[in-house]
Amino acid sequence: MANPVLDLLIQYKAVEFGDFTLASGAKSTYYVDVKTAIMQPALLGEIAKEVAERYEFEVVAGVAVGGVPLAVAVSLASGKSCAIIRAAAKDHGKSEMVIGDVAGKRVLLIEDVTTSGGSSKYGVDELRKAGAVIDSVVSVVDRDGGAAALLAADGVALHPLVKASELLNR
Repeated sequence: MANPVLDLLIQYKAVEFGDFTLASGAKSTYYVDVKTAIMQPALLGEIAKEVAERYEFEVVAGVAVGGVPLAVAVSLASGKSCAIIRAAAKDHGKSEMVIGDVAGKRVLLIEDVTTSGGSSKYGVDELRKAGAVIDSVVSVVDRDGGAAALLAADGVALHPLVKASELLNR
């Protein structure tokens, strides 16, 4: 079955090989750079279209930085609101961690890459503190590093558009 997101990730060279330390702290011989690849409108548009068509939600949210362009693109493709989850608290202006109206709404969290699930869990926790109803996270690429299990323990399903193994086998 054709997967246009997979094809575009490969076309825009989203996988690099070398020695990398991931956000989780784990070491890896490859890096999946969705943040750079989604700067290409063809890939960003395809991701947005697929998520808007496949998933039910009232608001789409992303954790800063990688999730923000994804959430905005899905918002534009779906005609539904988006929200941003700050990566850290700030000491000026308004202090809320979630920018956007999520209280009482069914929210879909979108991530660029999931490995251990720490960023996704953080996003889910912050959304729930803000009153959101959330039971799904979409990841552009899942590295099969435990994110699905971590989220499942919190009642949240992980839906990867592409698995890292698919990228590596192409």
